[in-house]
Amino acid sequence: MQSGQQQARRKNAQVLDGSDIRELVENEGAFAKFVENKFRHLDADGDGRLSLRELQPAVADIGAAIGLPARGSSAQADHIYSEVLNEFTHGKQDSVSKPEFQHVLSDILLGMAAGLKRDPIMILRMDGEDLNEFVESTAYEAEAVAIFSQIESGSALLRQCLPAALRQLTVDHGMPPASDSLVMEKVIEPALQELPADQLDRPASQEVFFQEFKKYLAVIAQRLQECPVIVAHTENTFDGAGIRKILSKKFEFDKLLDSVWVDVPKEHKDGTSKKYLRVALDKLAASVNLPPYGAVDQVDAVVNEAFKMANADDGKAVDEAEFKKLLTEILGAVMLQLDGNAIAVSTNTVLHEPMSTSSTLLSPSPSPPTVSSPSE
Repeated sequence: MQSGQQQARRKNAQVLDGSDIRELVENEGAFAKFVENKFRHLDADGDGRLSLRELQPAVADIGAAIGLPARGSSAQADHIYSEVLNEFTHGKQDSVSKPEFQHVLSDILLGMAAGLKRDPIMILRMDGEDLNEFVESTAYEAEAVAIFSQIESGSALLRQCLPAALRQLTVDHGMPPASDSLVMEKVIEPALQELPADQLDRPASQEVFFQEFKKYLAVIAQRLQECPVIVAHTENTFDGAGIRKILSKKFEFDKLLDSVWVDVPKEHKDGTSKKYLRVALDKLAASVNLPPYGAVDQVDAVVNEAFKMANADDGKAVDEAEFKKLLTEILGAVMLQLDGNAIAVSTNTVLHEPMSTSSTLLSPSPSPPTVSSPSE
C-alpha cells in the first residue's frame, strides 16, 4: 500500500501516457499541419523531398525521444538509428516525399504512444520537499535503523557509510538516483563536503549514524531545493493478466499466432526450428504485457523455466501446428508462474537536459500543434 507521501507524489507528477501523441496523429488536419511544419524545416534545399542527409536530424530527434544516446555512443544505438532511417527509405530510396515522411512518422509516433500507454512515464521534480517530509516523518527512525543494519561493516567510517546509505533510498523517499553522475556532482558530493570532516572520520556506530544521516539528508534536501532534479519514473507489474486476456480471445489469439508465424524464418519446406520460439515470443511481448527478453532478469528466469518445461530449446524442427502449440504452452506456463508470483519493476532515469529541448522533432514549436515525447 502506498503511503500518503507516495500518493501525493503520484498525484502531482506529470504523467506521459501517449494520449497527446495519439490525439495529434488521429486528428488528420492537425497532424498534416504538424508534418508540413516539420517537413519544411527539414527540407533545406526546398525541393519537396528529404534526402538522406536532410532526414538525419529527424532520425536523431526520434532517437532522443525514445531515450537513445547520441549517435556514435554505442553500436546498439547506431543500429537502431539505421533501422529508423530504413523505415523512412525502405532501405532503397535516397530521398522521401512528404506523404512518405508523414506515413512513417505516423507509424513511429503511434508506436511510441502504444508504449507509453502500456508503460506510462511519470516526470518527477525532486526539489527536496519530499525528502524533508521523510526525514521528519515517524518512518525515518525505523528505516534508518534498517539501512544501517544492511551497510554496517563493524569498522566503517561515517564518511563511507553515509553515501552507501543514500543508495538505499528511492524516489519514494524523495531521493533521485544516487548513482547518477549529475546527482553525484551537483547534490551528493557538495552536501558531504558541508559536513564537519572530523565527524565524517568517526566510526559509524548506530547512534552516530542515525544523527548524522539525518543531518546529511537535510543538507541534500537543501541542495535539491537550490538545484532540483528531474526524474523520469516508470512502474510495471508483470502478473500474467495480459497473457490470460489474449488467451481468452481465441479468434484474436489465432490471428496473433498467424502474424507471428508469417515472420518466422522457414528453414525447411514444412516448418522451422524451435530456436525461433524465443524470437516469436518477443514479437508477442507487447500484446501480452511482457518485457522484451533480456530487459527484466526476473521475467527472463520465468521464461527460461517455461521453455525448459516445454522442452523448447532443443533446436529441433517443427511444423506450423507444433510451433504454435509450443508457443501457446510457453505463454500458459509463464502466465501461471506470474499469476502466483507477480514481478514489480520500476526504473528511475535522471533527465540531464531540459525537457522542452530534448527532442526538436517532437517538441512544441510556434505554429503547429504540440506533442509530448517520452524524453520530455
